[in-house]
Amino acid sequence: MNPTSANRPSILVVDDTPANLQLLVGMLHEHGYRVRPVTSGRHALTAVRSEPPDLILLDITMPEMDGYEVCRRLKEDPATREIPVLFLSALTETADKVKAFAAGGLDYVSKPFQIEEVAARVRTHLQLRRQQRELQDSLARERELERLRDNLTHLVVHDMRSPLLALSLTLEMVREKAGPAEVALIESARSGVASLVGMVNEMLDVSRLESGALPLKRETIELAALAREAVESLRLLAREMDVRVAADGPVPVSADRDLIRRVLANLVGNAIKFAPTRGHVQVRIGTADGAARVEVTDDGIGIAPEHHARIFEKFGQVEDGAKRRGTGLGLTFARMAVEAHGGRIGVISAPGRGSTFWFTLPRPAPPPPAPPS
Repeated sequence: MNPTSANRPSILVVDDTPANLQLLVGMLHEHGYRVRPVTSGRHALTAVRSEPPDLILLDITMPEMDGYEVCRRLKEDPATREIPVLFLSALTETADKVKAFAAGGLDYVSKPFQIEEVAARVRTHLQLRRQQRELQDSLARERELERLRDNLTHLVVHDMRSPLLALSLTLEMVREKAGPAEVALIESARSGVASLVGMVNEMLDVSRLESGALPLKRETIELAALAREAVESLRLLAREMDVRVAADGPVPVSADRDLIRRVLANLVGNAIKFAPTRGHVQVRIGTADGAARVEVTDDGIGIAPEHHARIFEKFGQVEDGAKRRGTGLGLTFARMAVEAHGGRIGVISAPGRGSTFWFTLPRPAPPPPAPPS
C-alpha cells in the first residue's frame, strides 16, 4: 500500500486510554492507513459527521457515552450506518459481545489485543467495505442504464403507434378493392399489424404501470363472463382446440375491465400457443381464501421450475424444447396489472405435464348489515 496515496483508507480510533491510542495509531500508520484518534464518544460522533471514515475502531468502556451508545447512534443515521464498526474491549463475557453485535458492530477484539490480529481484522473489513461500495456503485449504474433504456424504448414505441395505425387503415382500404386472390394476403398483413399494435400498446402500458401513471378504472365485473369474452376473441387462434370456461357461479370483483380482460386473453392465448393442435385449455373461475381465483390450464409442453419466475420478468423468455416460452412483455403486463389490483399471479408447471397459470383478485367487501327497523 502506498503511504502517500490520497486514496488511503481512513480509520477513526476511539479510546479514552492514551496508551491504547498511541499503540493503535502507530500500528495503523505502519500499515499505510490514515488514522484519526479521538478520546470520547461525543468527539467520535463529531469526527464521523465532519469526515466519514472507512472504518471505526471503537472502545466500549468510556465515560459519559460508552461505545454501545456511539454505535447505536451511528447506525440510526442513514449517512453513517454503513460504516463498519469494530469493537475493542477488555470485557470478555459472552453477553458483552452479544450486546456489541446487537448495537451494530461487525467484529469484536478483546483486550489486551494482538497487533497482528487487529491488523488482519482491519484489512478484512476494509476489503469487504470496498467490495460493498463497488457493488452499490455497480447497481446504481445498472439502474441508471435501465432507466435510460426504458425511456428510449418508450419514445421509440410511442412513435411507432401512429404509422402502424396508418398502415392498418391503409390495408383496410386496399382490402375493399382487392380481388379474392389478394384478400388472404391482406388479411395476413392486417393480422401482423394488429399483433405489432398490441405489442406497442403492451409496452406503453407496462411503462405506465411501472411509473404509476396508469390509473385503474374500477367497476364491478363478473369474472366468468369476462373470461368467456376473452376466450371468444381467440376462437380463430384456437382452431381445433377444446377451450372451455368453468365457474362455480358468479364471481364479482371490483377491477378495471379492460386490463383484466387483457390479462385473461394473454394467459389463454399463451395456453393455446403451447398446447398441442387438438389440445385442451380450461379456464377455471372460483374463490379461495376470500379472494377470486382464476386458473388457466393447458396440456402443453410445461415449464421447468427454475424458469417460473423468469417468464414474468420484463422481456423474460426461456427455451423449453423446440419452443420459446414467454412473450417478452405479455406476462410482465399480466403480473403488473394483477398486482396493481392488489392480487397475486403465478404458475404451476413441470416439463411434459402442462401448465396452470393462476391469479387472484381481492373480492369486494360485503355491504354492511341493514340497521334494525
